[in-house]
Amino acid sequence: MALERNTAQRRAILDAIVKTDRPLTPDEILQAAREAVPRMGMATVYRAVKALEASGKIVAVELPGEGRRFEAAGKKHHHHFHCRGCGRMFDLHGCTGNFQALLPAGFRMEDHEVFLYGQCRECSRNR
Repeated sequence: MALERNTAQRRAILDAIVKTDRPLTPDEILQAAREAVPRMGMATVYRAVKALEASGKIVAVELPGEGRRFEAAGKKHHHHFHCRGCGRMFDLHGCTGNFQALLPAGFRMEDHEVFLYGQCRECSRNR
């Protein structure tokens, strides 16, 4: 019986991450997953996130100076926007530049992440 409940909880957590379609903090995951499993606790979220990340179903997004957030795996290369008003993070689809051209002579770029910061539409309206 415990295995079935755990499976339902893990499914609710994965569904919340996929449906929201943006990187979520563990607290945001908990709030979204509680719509399907109202009595879920934070420890369950942490255990499920660890298992889902290990299985390759979700990936971590690490915002400098903040805790990890999680999004569905398998997305095309993209960047992120962090709202300074509400703290939410949003996906920015695509990549605009040749960052190799910005590097000093002799440097070789292996990967990159871009974070843009500002106010989301909702927070901009409330200003």
